[in-house]
Amino acid sequence: MKRIMKNKFFWLFLVVLFALPVLPQPIHVPEYWVTLLNYIGLYSIVAIGLVLLTGIGGMTSFGQAAFVGIGAYATAYLTTRFGVSPWLALIAGVLVTALIALILGLVTMRLSGHFLPLGTIAWGLSLFYLFGNLEMLGKYDGINGIPVLNVFGIDLESGRHIYYLIWLVVLGAVVSVQNLLNSRPGRAIRALRGGGMMAEAMGVNTAWMRVVIFVYAAVLASVSGFLYAHLQRAVNPTPFGLNHGIEFLFMAVVGGVSHVWGAVLGAAILTVLQDYLQTLLPKLLGENGNFEVIVFGILMVLLLQYARQGVWPFVARFFPRGTARASAGSGGSFAAAQQADGRGKPVDGQQGSQAVRRLGRGERRELRSQSRADHWPDRTKRRRQINHVQSRDRRAPGDERRDHVPRRAHRRAEFT
Repeated sequence: MKRIMKNKFFWLFLVVLFALPVLPQPIHVPEYWVTLLNYIGLYSIVAIGLVLLTGIGGMTSFGQAAFVGIGAYATAYLTTRFGVSPWLALIAGVLVTALIALILGLVTMRLSGHFLPLGTIAWGLSLFYLFGNLEMLGKYDGINGIPVLNVFGIDLESGRHIYYLIWLVVLGAVVSVQNLLNSRPGRAIRALRGGGMMAEAMGVNTAWMRVVIFVYAAVLASVSGFLYAHLQRAVNPTPFGLNHGIEFLFMAVVGGVSHVWGAVLGAAILTVLQDYLQTLLPKLLGENGNFEVIVFGILMVLLLQYARQGVWPFVARFFPRGTARASAGSGGSFAAAQQADGRGKPVDGQQGSQAVRRLGRGERRELRSQSRADHWPDRTKRRRQINHVQSRDRRAPGDERRDHVPRRAHRRAEFT
C-alpha cells in the first residue's frame, strides 16, 4: 500500500481517470467512451479475481460469469419485487454468492489437472440455464425496471454519474488483492501455484486456502454484477453464459495472469479491441457475425507462444518501480550499502544505509540473498585456502614431495 501511494505514476493515473468525465467542451469526452470505460471497469473487477484465483492460486475457472449473474439477479429481484434498498440488495447478493461459491468450492476445488476446468464449466452452465428457466427471474426475458443507485442523495442515473463509483470499486479491488498477497496468508496463496506439498509441510491448509480465494474471486464478480445491473437498469441471462466466462479469463491472460494491474490492462485491451472488430470485420467481410471470436482465438495462440506473462510486463518496463537497488558491503553488512539514484550516480555511506532501510521486507530479503550470492566466491576461495593449510600442517615430515605430484599420478605410483 505504501509503495502504491508513493508512486507518482499511480497518482497521475488517478488524475487522468477521474478527470475524463468532467473535461471542458473543447476536449469533452463523448458519452460513448465513458460507457466503454464503465464496461472496462466492470470487467476489470472480475479479471482481478481471476488473477488471484488463476494466476496466483493456479486454479483455472471458466464460470466467473455465473457469479456476476448471481450478483446482478440478486439486486434486480430484491429491488423490483420487494422494494429493497440497492445497498441492502448488494449485501444479500454478496452473501448468497459467497454461500454458493463455498458449496461449489468445497466440491470442485478438490479437483486438479483438467478436471478442475471441466468442473467450473459444468456449474457455470448449470447456473446459466437456471437464470433462463426460473419463472421468478423472468426466464430469458430477464428483469427490467431496476432502480438507480443513490449515493449521499445523488442519483447515479447516467453512465457518467456511475463512472466514479465503478472505478472506486476497481481501485479498492486492486488495493485489497495486493494487500492480501503481501500478507502472511498471501504467501501461502502464492505457494499453491507451484504445488501445495511445500505449503502443507509448513502447516498451511491448502485445501481450505483454495476455497477461500475461490470465494473471494466470486465475491468480486458478484460486486461487478451488482454495478452492471444498476448501470443497465435491466438484466437477462445472455451476459452470464460460458462465452463471457471465457472472455473474462482471456482478459486476465492478455493483461498478465500473475499481475494485478494486468487485469485492468487486459480488460481495456479486450474491450476496445472487441468493439473495434465488431465494427470493422463485418465491413471487410460483407457479412454480419461474431468474427471477432476468430481473431481472439488467433491472438490467444500467439500470446501463449511468445508472451505467456501477458502484456503488463512489457508496459511495466516504462514505469520505474521506485525501489532502491543496493549492494551490501564486505562481510554482508548493510552499513556500507550502495544505491544508484535515478541518474545512475552511486550513493554510498549513510545515504545507502538509509535507502536500504526504506526498502520493503521482501526487497530487503532479496537484497540479502543477492549479497550472499555476490560474496560467495570469495568465501569459497578463502575456505579452500584454509583447508589447504590445515591439510599441509597434518602431513608427515617426509611427505612434502606429494605437493608437486598430481593425485592420480601419485596413486599410480603406489600401485606399481
